[in-house]
Amino acid sequence: MPLTLTLTEGVLPAGQEQLAFTRLSDAMIKWHGWTGNAAITANIVGSIHILPVSQTFSGSQPASVAFVEWKVPAFAFSSREIQSGYIEEATSIIHAMSGGRQPRERIWVNVVHAVDGAWGIGGMALTNAQLAG
Repeated sequence: MPLTLTLTEGVLPAGQEQLAFTRLSDAMIKWHGWTGNAAITANIVGSIHILPVSQTFSGSQPASVAFVEWKVPAFAFSSREIQSGYIEEATSIIHAMSGGRQPRERIWVNVVHAVDGAWGIGGMALTNAQLAG
């Protein structure tokens, strides 16, 4: 389940990006009740992208931004409680780690669901049932 964390340079103190990624991942696992699930944990993957302010935008103008984007199977983020709880916590993580400098309204969290059967791991196209099992 890839997490893509995209930040404008300077949103977080230099060197804190990996910690933010870990905290965001741990929060996602917690909200889903997957703590201790080795199969799920092993498939939390992702990337961090740090871009100059000239390459990030809000209101079509250069601005410091933070994007937290998950790509997950349809069974993830399926309840309103998980959606609301995770988004609030993820926003708070970035806001707090920025020392309060990154405005909450310029922290976006979104989730993209993969088509059932199109989740590829190790060359195998897995269904939601295979992933959940």
